[in-house]
Amino acid sequence: MFIVTYLLIGLTALISFYGFNKPSLIDRFSFSPYRIKHDRQYYRIITHAFLHADSMHLLFNMMSLYFVGRYMEAVLVYSYDITVGEFHFLAIYLGGAIVGTIRSYMKNADNYNYQSIGASGAVSATIFAFILWMPNVEFLFFFAIPMKAFVFGFLYLAIEFVAMKRAQGRIAHDVHIISALYGVAYVLCINFDKGKEFIDLILRING
Repeated sequence: MFIVTYLLIGLTALISFYGFNKPSLIDRFSFSPYRIKHDRQYYRIITHAFLHADSMHLLFNMMSLYFVGRYMEAVLVYSYDITVGEFHFLAIYLGGAIVGTIRSYMKNADNYNYQSIGASGAVSATIFAFILWMPNVEFLFFFAIPMKAFVFGFLYLAIEFVAMKRAQGRIAHDVHIISALYGVAYVLCINFDKGKEFIDLILRING
């Protein structure tokens, strides 16, 4: 159990650590809309998710994947079977990495200097897929403050949306939001009842 989560963490950590001292690796495999469009280096839409800017960037993403990814992987394997469950888990994670970059690609397809790295989009998709699947599970906001998963989800999206509008820092807040929505959409595609259950939960709370 959790084999795909552990493999993703191990592979990402290994490649990221190697890339810390290899700027050429970052340049070769980062998400670069210009090179994807003009040089047809399509592999970059995936490879950027296995590289990180520094140890804190890597640690935050991999801790998030460790705490949430294992449970998302487990519920998918339990709900289907190991082959289908692992496929769905990878589709959520890698799909989040791809879909999250769409807006950045459209904005920067002719910007030679733009590049980005990190698994934030993939992790965000995984977290929100899990939130829709199990909204009543307790989350730790910033790994410290306990709250229900659905509350965490709304709070997270609100913070990301405000930060995106204010264009704060170098963090790709739009990637986080788009990937989160992808994670939700994927779950709805494979189990629409989860959406109904989520709405029922919100209505019961408001009622």
